[in-house]
Amino acid sequence: MELGVYSFGDVHQDPVTGAQVSPQQRMADLLERARLADEVGLDYFGLGEHHRPEYAISSPVPVLAAAAAQTKNIKVGSAVTVLSTEDPVRVYQQFATLDLLSGGRAELTAGRGSFIESYPLFGADLNDYEELYEEKIALLLALNEAGRKEEPITWSGKFRPALEDATIYPRPVNNNLDIWIATGGTPSSTARAAALGTNVIYALLGGAVSNFARHAQLFRAGAEQAGHDAKALKVGVSAVGLVSKNNATETFYPYWRRVMEDIARERGFTPPNRISYNMQTAPAGAIYTGTPEQVAEKILLTHQHMGHDRHILEMDFASVPQTDVLKSIELFGTEVKPLIDAELRNTKKVSA
Repeated sequence: MELGVYSFGDVHQDPVTGAQVSPQQRMADLLERARLADEVGLDYFGLGEHHRPEYAISSPVPVLAAAAAQTKNIKVGSAVTVLSTEDPVRVYQQFATLDLLSGGRAELTAGRGSFIESYPLFGADLNDYEELYEEKIALLLALNEAGRKEEPITWSGKFRPALEDATIYPRPVNNNLDIWIATGGTPSSTARAAALGTNVIYALLGGAVSNFARHAQLFRAGAEQAGHDAKALKVGVSAVGLVSKNNATETFYPYWRRVMEDIARERGFTPPNRISYNMQTAPAGAIYTGTPEQVAEKILLTHQHMGHDRHILEMDFASVPQTDVLKSIELFGTEVKPLIDAELRNTKKVSA
């Protein structure tokens, strides 16, 4: 299984110490994390896109390019690109450039985002929420297919100018971009990803992990029905969490609560509390905190439900201090990953 980390470049005021990290410092922190993740053998470093004061990253590609230049093996990608408010042609060009720069290590994860601040910013109408995404993901995949075949593309749609016998440059390494679709786990999003035949990553934002088993099953069955090779498609999980030798769950709590209080206030949800947190940090929940052994065990339990191929964690939720994040990354690579690899190898031997 691939393991990795992702971030939105949180610059929240620390709810414990009151410290405030500048966006400039956060950029340096992110590159330090990327270098360490590469050194300890993690597989993926992702950066997401937000257009809010609490986050330093509105444009992931330049930061990913810097990370690619300072690493050797780790894959670098978006987590996610809010495709609904982007031009797919420009997105393809940016990630093709990143792929060339990184020697074929770039990935693109497309989604609609968990916030809507980019819609008014870039002049998109929320009434077109579904239609925007469907048209743009279809165009992005068509561009990638044309690139694979080294052919021009002719295309027309509703939300951008038509393309007439257009060849898009540059092309990525091997003429192919590795594209994933991100979803929060709605059946319609799962069905869309299955029909398109792309890799899919589920954001486990809450609830019981076992609830996502049906989505993974639906995805694989839908891909087969659509004529795709489901065994060749990957399923990923993104979640929040922190690894430490002791007190990871206690350390993470005030940061988790800070973000969830903000979201509850904005969206009219029930405010979070310690009870709801304990439910999510329990073995069946969607927060991955604890010792290396506890986190490995929980990821393996998720794998039993979903059979997933990749698991990535957001460790800096609401600006968890850099020292804690770095230690967590180190343990994730040096202790959690070997435990998971060993267990999956043993399981494979037994099943064989």
